[in-house]
Amino acid sequence: METERIAIEGMHCANCSALISKMVGRMDGVQECAVNLAANNGEVTYDPEVTNMAAVVQTIVDLGYGATVIPREGRTAFDEERRAREAAQRAHDLRLFVMSLVLTILVMVVCMTPAGMPLTMPVANALFGAQHTHEQMMLAMNLVCLVLTIPVQFVAGLRFYRGAWGALKARSANMDTLVAVGTTIAFVYSLYVTFSPRAAGTMAPFETSAMLITFVQLGKLLEARAKGRAGEAVESLMSLAPKVAHAHRAGEVVDVPIDELRVGDVVDVRPGEKVPVDGVVVAGSSSVDESMLTGEPMPCEKVAGDEVCGATINGNGALTVRATRVGAESTLSRIVRMVEKAQGSRPQIQQLADRIAAVFVPAILALGLVTFLGWLAYAAATGGIDATSFEHALMAGVSVVVVACPCALGLATPTAVMVGTGKGAEQGILIKDGDVLQRAGKLRRVVFDKTGTITQGMPMVVGVAHGDEASEEDVIRFAGALEQGSEHPLARAVLMYAAEHDIAIPQGMVRDFEALTGRGVVGTVDGERFGFGNERLVRELTGEGLPAWCQEFSRAGAGAHATVMYLVFASFGVAGALAAADSPKPSAAAGVARLRELGCDVYLLTGDARVAAEHVAAEVGIEANHVMAEVLPDQKADRVAELLDPDHERLVAMVGDGINDTPALATADIGMAMSAGSDAALEVGQVVLMHDDVRDVARAIELSRATMRKIHQNFAWALGYNLLLVPLAALGILPPELSSACMALSSVSVVSNSLLLRRVRL
Repeated sequence: METERIAIEGMHCANCSALISKMVGRMDGVQECAVNLAANNGEVTYDPEVTNMAAVVQTIVDLGYGATVIPREGRTAFDEERRAREAAQRAHDLRLFVMSLVLTILVMVVCMTPAGMPLTMPVANALFGAQHTHEQMMLAMNLVCLVLTIPVQFVAGLRFYRGAWGALKARSANMDTLVAVGTTIAFVYSLYVTFSPRAAGTMAPFETSAMLITFVQLGKLLEARAKGRAGEAVESLMSLAPKVAHAHRAGEVVDVPIDELRVGDVVDVRPGEKVPVDGVVVAGSSSVDESMLTGEPMPCEKVAGDEVCGATINGNGALTVRATRVGAESTLSRIVRMVEKAQGSRPQIQQLADRIAAVFVPAILALGLVTFLGWLAYAAATGGIDATSFEHALMAGVSVVVVACPCALGLATPTAVMVGTGKGAEQGILIKDGDVLQRAGKLRRVVFDKTGTITQGMPMVVGVAHGDEASEEDVIRFAGALEQGSEHPLARAVLMYAAEHDIAIPQGMVRDFEALTGRGVVGTVDGERFGFGNERLVRELTGEGLPAWCQEFSRAGAGAHATVMYLVFASFGVAGALAAADSPKPSAAAGVARLRELGCDVYLLTGDARVAAEHVAAEVGIEANHVMAEVLPDQKADRVAELLDPDHERLVAMVGDGINDTPALATADIGMAMSAGSDAALEVGQVVLMHDDVRDVARAIELSRATMRKIHQNFAWALGYNLLLVPLAALGILPPELSSACMALSSVSVVSNSLLLRRVRL
């Protein structure tokens, strides 16, 4: 299966997106089609051996919409072209609206004001001479209104006929159907009044259809503008990438578009410029502002051999960088795709809108017909049907059709999800799909990994002890020899301590090296077998417990808040002990406190000794009975599973570094990876906390709850609006003109309410 994204043009309501999803989803070889009304795009998962994207695009086009596959490469140029098309479409729509507005105002002046008589007098004189009857004057006025209304009805309103025809071909109905049916009925009735002898001398209500189309156009213009603002987060992310790079080509440095770079290309990054690619520095040195990834305001020093990320900002030095990831594989592009996928996803709450949308338009059309027939029956029972009662019944039916608004229902969820996920991205909180955004607000238990999540992840050696058979230098030398190839934080602490104290580490002398999960490492040097690890390793290698001097060292101040590791020689037992402490992150205590305020229980999960774990927990405000210590890596998922609520009411989040906590992250209801944009974090976490800030866990929960409040408010407004105004229209209280204005503004109000999420302070 392959997945492609499609840019879709011309969608107006929930029925439009539902129609595309249904018709594409029915195609052979298509596994799934998810369409986002607010973002004007869709995602299609299909079997390339059965169908292709050309067929998918054609299916969408046949329904009356525009469709273009969003390329994985060359995305910058595509987006520029798409923005240009959208700008041209907005300009075209604005011109049509201005034309409709001017013509509608003229129609209203002729039909509804005293100025209409003298304005149409020359037409009456030309048609019937200076001596004309009142009926002839009314006919002349109606003809003027007809000429003014035709461009509004069939030029400005052509988009609604096209949309309705596309839906009809698919045996469906949408908002275009409602507008097309309502305005056509009003227009045809006006034609009848104009040319029927029975209606001679009566003013035709051409202003009704003209005002309907003009108001709907205004609403669509305002809605498009608001929807554009809802998608600004992705636009701002994409704008971070530079458009050109100074690439080395045939011995020269030339400027090339960013989309033309390939892996292995070498580029120059001048002072003050953005880094164009993910890569490795091959020459030069400089400080690089990586705040767009890490949130850290202090620039990071970069020299040859260091990695740099695209869209970060170079400082005062010059760098030469070899590209390791470009285009769609770059970190920024992957982040953009992640945000776009989240914005296009459909949380479970959207299913309510989908079910309503499936029956909404047919039900409204039926209700409009019932309203028309009901008023006719009432007129027949109370004095007979005449021209006045017929027109009243017809206008009531039209009002029902045009006041109903499926758009508001269709936009209630996706606009809030778009703004919510965009707000999160701006804060360095990447939420991978709308369902996670919905469920995060229900979190009541949060489990933190310790090292690198609650703590800095950079432990420092705070104490060294040794027995009679070894010196402090021996302890560091042999421990460093075993750990020299490891990326473990404790290994780095030992090697850093050795470097600071000028202790030489023997290189390449270790044989039969073995890492023992959850215990430590063992190896052979000069025929001597030894190990470096925790108390479990001591018991495994010696068959005995810790000697008295080790126990005293562990109880001492140096080891009370630290992780203690022991150097064990197989020949005589424990030779030395080393304590390394990893201090909590500055944000840890505040983050834990905020989670408690949100009603969450906080747990600490670690493989470290209990005394060290409880000390860190106490520093950040986690209760001792919520500390799960001395847990092997393969047991972490089991401990998380013990906290899961079978009723799924008290959801559990696991927060880890996205590297060695993968099983636990997958076991939790929501896995949160905290790792400053690393590859592992981007792949593993359902929520990625880019800034390594513990407080971002609480912010993610607050964002979820704020977004869900907006969705509920939007649903309340959309449903309440239709439940209130449709009956008023059916009762004849709302005329068609006012009904169309209400319908036009209802969807705008939903989008505007969603945009208020941007003001939420996290």
